[in-house]
Amino acid sequence: MERARPLPSRRRLLKGAALAAVPYALLPDARAGADPRAVDYALAQWQPATAANYTTTDRPRSHTVDRVIIHVTQTAFTKTLSIFRNPQKKVSAHYVVRSADGYLAQCVPEADIAWHAGNWDYNTRSIGIEHEGWVDRPAYFTDALYEQSARLTAAICARYGIPRDRAHIIGHYQVPGTDHTDPGPNWDWTRYIRLGDSA
Repeated sequence: MERARPLPSRRRLLKGAALAAVPYALLPDARAGADPRAVDYALAQWQPATAANYTTTDRPRSHTVDRVIIHVTQTAFTKTLSIFRNPQKKVSAHYVVRSADGYLAQCVPEADIAWHAGNWDYNTRSIGIEHEGWVDRPAYFTDALYEQSARLTAAICARYGIPRDRAHIIGHYQVPGTDHTDPGPNWDWTRYIRLGDSA
């Protein structure tokens, strides 16, 4: 025979009713795109792309990771994140770096294949990093952007045993078959590699 459960106290009922009456506008907002998922790089924040825009795998077990590919968004940071969240776009990158302050968003887990290079072989073996800006507007390539991105690239290279050189840290324009020019002639490769070496 089951014992009767005690009824909740009047105080408990009143507390529950008060919480139910609190307008949602007074509660703290959830971060846009926030997710409890752990990021691969401690200084990044998780801003997920839709799963329709990348391929789930188990790298480096399923595919060797031996490249970092540097991109420039050709649009604003927030627009890039919204593109990655749109399943119709069929594009993503692992990370996006904001110009003004070097804020790092991780959009695709490193274990998965982001669709950033336009070449399946290069996608399977690389980590893609987008940088907010335009190839013909060098003012977007701020000190904060270079420094945070170079530290990220150094950490990726250390994690996968990738040499920190121009043969393994490449621009999108170097991917076979691409028609892209990013990061463009205003990107300072010497500075970028030097910052990565000192990270």
